[in-house]
Amino acid sequence: MIDELSPETVRDRIGDDGNDDDDELDLIDVREDTAYDDGHLPGAEHVTIDELEETVVDRDWADEVIVYCYIGKTSIQAARLIDEYGDAESVASMDGGYEAWESAASESSPKPQ
Repeated sequence: MIDELSPETVRDRIGDDGNDDDDELDLIDVREDTAYDDGHLPGAEHVTIDELEETVVDRDWADEVIVYCYIGKTSIQAARLIDEYGDAESVASMDGGYEAWESAASESSPKPQ
């Protein structure tokens, strides 16, 4: 079973600048090119689901992998693929995907006065 992490948990794990403290984390965005280009999490690597299917076995994964997509469905598929065929110790999907990340960010921003 793949763990689903909240956007807040992911934010805490990657830090404000997208650099996790121990460099033992792969943050993977599996959305299509245009979506990634429009915005992505700090420090995220862009690997479409098709590219992932071709390279998952050959890749040297970090100990921890967090995958996200737009709303969380494709990232579950990608996380299962990495969990089954990759060599990461821990694989998780970000619950709600990039949409939830953006929503959480807007909720935590100061409200205009």
